[in-house]
Order: sequence, then C-alpha cells, then structure tokens
Amino acid sequence: MANFTDRVYGIVAKIPAGKVATYGDVARMAGTPGASRAVGMAMSHNRDTERVPCHRVVGSDGKMRGYAFGGEVTKRELLASEGVAMTGDRVDLSRSRWQPE
Repeated sequence: MANFTDRVYGIVAKIPAGKVATYGDVARMAGTPGASRAVGMAMSHNRDTERVPCHRVVGSDGKMRGYAFGGEVTKRELLASEGVAMTGDRVDLSRSRWQPE
C-alpha cells in the first residue's frame, strides 16, 4: 500500500484543469479524514508540479491557503487561467469543486 504522501499526490494528479479540491476532500479520498493539514504539508513538499498540480488544492472556504511556488497571488492567477470560477479572492466551490466519479 502506498504511503499517505504518495496517495495524496496520486489524487491531486487526477484533478483536471478548471477544477479544485479542498485539503479535506483530498484527505478523505486518501483514506485519512481529518488529515487536511497533512495534505497541506505534502503539497508544500511537492516538487513535480507538472504531474501533481498542487495549485488545484484550496481551503474548505475556497481561500488559496498558500502556494510554495509564487504565493497565493500566483496560485489565484493559475486557477483563473484554467477557468476556475472565482468570487472575489476565493474559489467558487459550488461551481469549480472536483467531483470524481
């Protein structure tokens, strides 16, 4: 069985452009509900942003919550360029939340 970080990276790698997941969503999908902070830690150590688009993971309230590769402004710009629906400085989760099948 893959370790937690590998499971997280595998999930995040599946988030399509134009969609986001919350840290909590990813934790639940990785089989460890309540591990939102651990997902954030894994994202902060991600070095393969091409394969694991960590900018597509946001807070449960739609806020950016940091981005190690240019800060929250860069994260917001990347998401907007992919067509993620925004309301002010937050992602509109009702329109852009990823719902895997």
